[in-house]
Amino acid sequence: MPSADPRIDAYIDKSADFAKPILTHLRKLVHRACPDVEETWKWSFPHFDHKGVLCSMAAFKQHCSFGFWKQSLLESDAIPKTKTAMGTFGRITSLKDLPSDKVMIGLIHQAMELNEKGIKTPQKKPSERKELIVPEILTKALSKNKKAKEQFDKFSYSHKKEYVEWINEAKTEPTREKRLTTTLEWLSEGKSRNWKYEKC
Repeated sequence: MPSADPRIDAYIDKSADFAKPILTHLRKLVHRACPDVEETWKWSFPHFDHKGVLCSMAAFKQHCSFGFWKQSLLESDAIPKTKTAMGTFGRITSLKDLPSDKVMIGLIHQAMELNEKGIKTPQKKPSERKELIVPEILTKALSKNKKAKEQFDKFSYSHKKEYVEWINEAKTEPTREKRLTTTLEWLSEGKSRNWKYEKC
């Protein structure tokens, strides 16, 4: 496999057993579709470049993700038109969660062509921000933790929203309480909700 990045080898080796065949398969598909692809390391997980960022993959505790950089411009029934936090194909827990190799290679070829032609993803016009409604459970907790409250107040609208949505999306009370505790801990350390993925 040309231009293999040893950091990606190490990343796959350290991944959970279920994730290794998924990441290995995705990596091989990208190289098969784009022999000149360059492996690289951005935001703490593997990326693949070809005249710009092509796609990326990541492994988590219970799922993997794979995302095309210009997903909204790709034409295929296999993918949604909007990006999600879970990547192009949502939560990938086995190879069965991926489209066929033929579809994947076709998508990689489309992504290559977009980069080769220098086509950029159209920028959305900023929409009016809705008033951020902080849940009562978070408001009360912040009132008892001065350091966390100061950091929350300093954060941008988007950083605040990430924490609010995370707590609101909890499906059970124990999960909500656990997320609240983590939120206070991270805020006290000056961390955003997605601090793990931010560029150092």
